[in-house]
Amino acid sequence: MPTKPKSSLENAFQKWEEDQYQASTRHFPERKSRFETSSGIELPPLQLPTVDEDNYLEKLGFPGEYPFTRGVQPTMYRGRLWTMRQYAGYASAEESNQRYRYLLEQGQTGLSVAFDLPTQIGYDADDPLALGEVGKVGVSISSIEDMALLFKDIPLEKVSTSMTINAPAAILLAMYIAVARRQGVEISRLRGTIQNDILKEYIARGTYIFPPAPSMRLITDIFKYCAKEVPRWNTISISGYHIREAGSTAVQEVAFTLANAIAYVEAALHAGLDVDEFASQLSFFFNAHNHFLEEVAKFRAARRLWAKIMRNRFKAQNPRSWMLRFHTQTGGSTLTAQQPENNVVRVALQALAAILGGTQSLHTNSMDEALWLPTEKSVRLALRTQQVIAHESGAADTVDPLGGSYVIEALTDEIESRAEAYLQKIDRLGGALKAIEMGYIQGEIQEAAYRYQKAVEEKSQIVVGVNAFQMNETIELEQLKVNPAIESGQREKIKLLRQNRDQTRVAELLNTLEGAARGDEALMPLFITCVENQVTLGEICGVLRQVWGEYHPTTWI
Repeated sequence: MPTKPKSSLENAFQKWEEDQYQASTRHFPERKSRFETSSGIELPPLQLPTVDEDNYLEKLGFPGEYPFTRGVQPTMYRGRLWTMRQYAGYASAEESNQRYRYLLEQGQTGLSVAFDLPTQIGYDADDPLALGEVGKVGVSISSIEDMALLFKDIPLEKVSTSMTINAPAAILLAMYIAVARRQGVEISRLRGTIQNDILKEYIARGTYIFPPAPSMRLITDIFKYCAKEVPRWNTISISGYHIREAGSTAVQEVAFTLANAIAYVEAALHAGLDVDEFASQLSFFFNAHNHFLEEVAKFRAARRLWAKIMRNRFKAQNPRSWMLRFHTQTGGSTLTAQQPENNVVRVALQALAAILGGTQSLHTNSMDEALWLPTEKSVRLALRTQQVIAHESGAADTVDPLGGSYVIEALTDEIESRAEAYLQKIDRLGGALKAIEMGYIQGEIQEAAYRYQKAVEEKSQIVVGVNAFQMNETIELEQLKVNPAIESGQREKIKLLRQNRDQTRVAELLNTLEGAARGDEALMPLFITCVENQVTLGEICGVLRQVWGEYHPTTWI
């Protein structure tokens, strides 16, 4: 095949490279022999255009239209700003409720709930396995009464609520719906998201309960219920965040997140749902890390790749089914205990990357989170970071501000291409679940994490205040501490609830639940009935554990 002749631009570039660039580097050597992103994508000293009029519509298109590279809404933030969230929750429902109301008063536009570890793995606060962990890394929720206190005086029809909960997501959603009913809210008006992403728990996070098959049943059961009853609710937040926190590269974050998403779509189709019935309620959750250019390109590449997957692979007909809508959280693993004030700068850059990348929702980490739970002051500063970007920077005033940047477009193409190669390999292995069972995805992440840590130790990757620009310091930040009495208080609440409820009705419902779990009927309506009758989270999960067992990862090398 004959070689394509060079364009006049390429000839001019070659002349500049020889006459100017190489001559300059002989006198002033560059800082590194190779400049690259976290994914090992080499950055050239100068990028030529990769998009022209012939391929513009295929690669970029227009905002709000396929392939959504430039955004999922035509006006993006010119019409409405992203939802500003602060991930919060600690101690008791009462204390977390105070924090939520404070954040709403400070201008936050959506709630984001953090649950403690016992709640995340389906144990009540009085369970022996919960000892010492109640209210430590999130709020303790054992019953509908806790959930009602958590949202006391917060009108649920007026806020968007995100709940970071996975294995028992259906039960926590049932509690939220039941509380909304108590408030007299039509549940069709509820807006929000449950994370509900069990595959990434098997990969990276570890707060799983049940084996894959019943876990996927719970997920598709939520899809079915919400499609009919809570149509404005995002039924899953398919998470690359924790994959990235475990050490993946940006390319791996995109690839493994979309591989999990493909598995969920296939499970829903297998359960008898039509793709356009549930696809518009799928949402995503990504990380924003430090390499500013790569992060902006990552979000754009993920949007374009997902649009292709949904339209071409799953034959979705509704354009809303093609849209990748996502929440972003700044990178927790990038925060340092050393010189914690530097984290304010890191978070600001990461937040700006997410906004320039077109996020729909954003949480900004607080500067003290590498040390302890964030204080009101540090949370307020993190929220103010978003507000300054929104109202003072001008970054929200035009759609896709970095679209057309030669290096951004080149990185978008390269990230998409490399992520697509991963997806093809995962398909050859039998899909995401098989790749997880084989340890392939975990192994790829661990290898990437090892390479990064080695680079930090060798100082080829500089982390300010950690391996360079260090100083002797005394941390003088205010510290938030969880009162140990919270645990005994939660135990007493559960004791009183069990004394005062209708025990006969509870026993009947648990017996009904056991039969339903052994069969194949829908579980969401039954979960709602259970929690409305004060059956606890731990009691529901205890029945499901008896029927389905627990997941134990296989050993792999």
